[in-house]
Amino acid sequence: MTAVQSAPGIEMRSLSMTINGNKVGPMDVPVGLPMIDFLHEYVGLTGSRLGCGQGICHACVVIVDRADGTSEEVRTCINGAHFFNGKTVRTIEGHAKRNEQGEVVAMSAVQQKFLEHFSFQCGYCTPGFVNATTVLLERLKRNPVAKDKIEATITEALNDHICRCTGYVRYYEAVKDLVLSTPGLVKDAA
Repeated sequence: MTAVQSAPGIEMRSLSMTINGNKVGPMDVPVGLPMIDFLHEYVGLTGSRLGCGQGICHACVVIVDRADGTSEEVRTCINGAHFFNGKTVRTIEGHAKRNEQGEVVAMSAVQQKFLEHFSFQCGYCTPGFVNATTVLLERLKRNPVAKDKIEATITEALNDHICRCTGYVRYYEAVKDLVLSTPGLVKDAA
């Protein structure tokens, strides 16, 4: 972790959370600090991207895991770090499997499928798409989608994510391929 000094007169508040399975904090963090800045400057996780800074593009989303086993995407550019106090968070750095030295030994199924489909150009939006797709897959494991609703379900899950390079078709194709090839995510039409 990186030590960050506060300027005089800035209100600080204690913050603790779990990020990618690791306890972080308690540490004093400025009140109002955006989560994206906390990730980048306090814990050295720079994979989440600051795109628009207004919560529109969703490049900055992380996954918040709830106690009931469900998860959701949460934007980090418009939510302060203290919003995540006590929560369990997954960032793009938490998807791949790593060995004891921290080296990537296997990508997640989502990351692999995006590579197979050449789903991105510049890759700036990719962390948001990986997180959104991960949340979608987790949801479909609990509640499979009818085969005739796959495309609409994918569109709904990824619709808020903006890709400036217009890689949407490849992202959507990769997600459809992944959903269809993962057992238990699709059910016959009702």
